[in-house]
Amino acid sequence: MFYFFLTVEIIVCFALIAAVLLQAGTGGGLAAMGGGASTESFFGGRQATTILTKASWWLGGTFLGLALILAGLSTRTSQPRSVLEAEPVAPTPVLPAPDLPITVEPQQEQGTQETPPPQN
Repeated sequence: MFYFFLTVEIIVCFALIAAVLLQAGTGGGLAAMGGGASTESFFGGRQATTILTKASWWLGGTFLGLALILAGLSTRTSQPRSVLEAEPVAPTPVLPAPDLPITVEPQQEQGTQETPPPQN
């Protein structure tokens, strides 16, 4: 179910990108907000509603709705939320380390003599 909605979300995403990029620009952009700009130049004036404008609104709403559905579905998992809720796992046996074939004798530092321990 999650992957179905995710696939539809990706398709809607690409359709929304195409609908927005195919629309004609309104003109002035930020340059229209110069000194003494009227509200028509600021908000773009009244334009005829085209099929691309309606498609942008519908695809944008669909995109946001699917994003909310996917967010809700992603929080539900079948895994336990706590380590304490999980089933205990049997510990693996620890194997003894193999004996090393090399024996190393400690070296005496130069200038020191080894003294025998005192006898009682």
